[in-house]
Amino acid sequence: MAHTNTLDQMIADALHEDAAHRDLTCLATIPAEQTGEAVISAKAAGTLSGVAIARTVFATMDAAIDQAWQLSDAAHAGKGDILCTLSGPMRSLLAAERTALNFLQHLSGIATATRRFVEAVAGTGCAIVDTRKTTPGLRTLEKQAVVHGGGVNHRMDLASGMLIKENHIEATGSITAAVQACRKMGSDRWIEVECETLDDVREAIAAGPDIILLDNMAPETVRQARALVSDSVVLEASGNITLESARAFAETGVDRLAIGYITHSAPALDLSMRVNRA
Repeated sequence: MAHTNTLDQMIADALHEDAAHRDLTCLATIPAEQTGEAVISAKAAGTLSGVAIARTVFATMDAAIDQAWQLSDAAHAGKGDILCTLSGPMRSLLAAERTALNFLQHLSGIATATRRFVEAVAGTGCAIVDTRKTTPGLRTLEKQAVVHGGGVNHRMDLASGMLIKENHIEATGSITAAVQACRKMGSDRWIEVECETLDDVREAIAAGPDIILLDNMAPETVRQARALVSDSVVLEASGNITLESARAFAETGVDRLAIGYITHSAPALDLSMRVNRA
């Protein structure tokens, strides 16, 4: 979860962006004293994330809004399930609706996509991990959504660990040189090396990183790499892994699959809010 002050500012900025306190349509059509009720429901089944944030959006918009949430973050919502019943000033309910749903639908979409990958590899011992392919400014929330979906967070940022990719290898001249350079830095962070061929894997094994990443390899090649790499080294696969192919990769014996899709391309979960006049 984002630091409270950061999250509060993010929500305030989102409400300001939407001009929620100057909703001209509400000001024109709804008397200031009018109250009502609203129900947020799921129009499709999925795993929830962003419930705590949506709750804060409504509370920030107007402390007079009463909220009764039936489901929480990481919970499964079936199609037609009621997530929350709200009551209070009608203008405030409608002005906060889109901001609350934007967070809730987007983050629940990530949690739902993650959960589907987790279920696809269930029983294999392989974890689903995220990447840094996130929306600028929303990384902490999106990575939290991955956890709500049953996944595991990889690097939070560039300072969280050393991931040697093809450009680093090209810049230093070899996998061996890149690993040695990272070791010389004296950091206590883990070192991961991206490998594109089995020859790369053999060189990486000799260099001794903490994690070896197999990039864009077919399941059979991943299986061969697993036979080469000691269990003491975390083995990760990534690149063009789909929901349909995830289990084939997981059954090779890799420790985890890195899936960029779950944060950069997951569709929003279909949710809606409908109001009734009190």
